[in-house]
Amino acid sequence: MSRLGVVMIPPTLSLYIGRRFLLAVLGMQAGLTAIGALFDFLDLLRQASDKPHATFGRIVVMEILRVPWLGMQILPFAVLLGGIFAFWRLTRSSELVVARASGVSAWQFLAVPVVCAAMIGGVTTTVVSPLSAVMFARAETLYSMYLEIGSGPLSLAGGQLWLRQADPAAGPGGIAILHAHDVHLKGKALTTGRVTILQLDRHTSLHDRIEAATGTLQPGGWRLDQVSILKSDDATKTMTTMRFPTDLTVGRVQESFASPSALSFWALPRFITVLERSGFSPTRHELAFQSLLALPLLCATMALVAAGFSMRPARRGGAAKMLGAGLISGFALFMLSDVAAQFGKSGALPVIMAAWAPAAAGLMLALALLLHLEDG
Repeated sequence: MSRLGVVMIPPTLSLYIGRRFLLAVLGMQAGLTAIGALFDFLDLLRQASDKPHATFGRIVVMEILRVPWLGMQILPFAVLLGGIFAFWRLTRSSELVVARASGVSAWQFLAVPVVCAAMIGGVTTTVVSPLSAVMFARAETLYSMYLEIGSGPLSLAGGQLWLRQADPAAGPGGIAILHAHDVHLKGKALTTGRVTILQLDRHTSLHDRIEAATGTLQPGGWRLDQVSILKSDDATKTMTTMRFPTDLTVGRVQESFASPSALSFWALPRFITVLERSGFSPTRHELAFQSLLALPLLCATMALVAAGFSMRPARRGGAAKMLGAGLISGFALFMLSDVAAQFGKSGALPVIMAAWAPAAAGLMLALALLLHLEDG
């Protein structure tokens, strides 16, 4: 005991509690991720049932690439369930009762598990997120190639637009590949700098090449200015303006930006800056960035919630009800996070509030429970 009368928790006990908690969380994480991946795999198989090019092997690869992303979505709930399991076993075996009887408070007892949970969240944000982003981006590419056939490949990143679409002007089975630089959204109008369009026939031989100094996306087509048309069998033609038909819309361009899940924690700030400079809304990506920042706090909160609902001594009775209440509270917190995210994406809530409010609400609930348990 120290001079202040506070019992210091022995390092051996701290390591023991931390190891039990960490193993329970990692085991729960592995089990829940496997279950989630199985259901996701079955859904991909269902979507691939009428897609001849989406073979079983490609679906397997696609699912493997999505596993880290699934694990990140499940992590807070895995911390909750793993924590409940670990603390319940410590309580049932009377190890927690002995520690409390020796003068160790709940706050000292929980210090190591909370730090472990926060570290798991921090490692997920800074290390797992980049790996997950690379793999998820590849999975999305495979998904668009084999399960979204006919939607038209479209990518927009770094202020440049790439589009491939059917082009009857290049003959039966012809396609057009459009590359536009310096894409900006001003009000409801999409404007670009230099535009290059390659018109290819069904054998991918060049039919025409169109170069324009600027372009404006309008309903039903592009308006191109200062146009040069190089035909494969004729001299170059110049035009002041021309119209190139397309079914692309400004809304679809907005949606085509790289998914926040396909960008790592480290890449999101730069991408948000690009969006703001181009005039597009960065709300989805800002929300993803703030959610990753809040993940360590959310994991620590889940550990505290787990402790608050599972450290009740068995001799007092009602342990099953407390564990059930813990599970329900975890589900409610999980749903609150999803609802807040939807409000944040729609602009109804500030992004920071949408990302941090669920963790803050869970933290207040956990602290109230532990204060009641310790001092009530």
